[in-house]
Amino acid sequence: MTRVCLVGDEDVNLRYELLSRETAREALTTYDLREPFENAVGLETVSLGAAVALLNDLNWYLVRFVDEAMVLEPSVSDEEWLSRDLAAALRDDAVEPDEAARFCKIYGLEPAGADADGGADEAADGDGEVSADGDGGARRGTDGDPAGRKRLVEPMYVTRTGEELPEYDLRDVEETVVERVTESEFGA
Repeated sequence: MTRVCLVGDEDVNLRYELLSRETAREALTTYDLREPFENAVGLETVSLGAAVALLNDLNWYLVRFVDEAMVLEPSVSDEEWLSRDLAAALRDDAVEPDEAARFCKIYGLEPAGADADGGADEAADGDGEVSADGDGGARRGTDGDPAGRKRLVEPMYVTRTGEELPEYDLRDVEETVVERVTESEFGA
């Protein structure tokens, strides 16, 4: 199954904004909605094409309420998300899957209760690994947040030059989420 994750802008309640509007609510009604990260809506689709089509259907809402739209396609990677543009390029065969791994955004992942300077209200005791498991998001290492929710913070743009990605160093975090992006998104 291909997964979609919509991360809301800081100043909106994304779930409310999407479900309070008839067209978006109807587009999402057949999906089991989850909250993989704080202020995010996650769902599973049957294919990469279905995920891109859903994002296209929701475009009006994405422009107004969403900070990031990501797709997790198992045929490309089990752990690294794809940006909306990269997912569309892969669907259209404009990019080969092995060519899609060079440019990345690495997000820090903090407990939802973390304060603004990156410190957690409660100490997190994670294993440092982020799993894109059947739960729809990272669920390992969430001992610091009783609800297990995490929030994405401050992306770091990196270029993959070998097998490993550079370490995330913008904040002191135990976990990270990797999103593959297009070259034009990387340079923007």
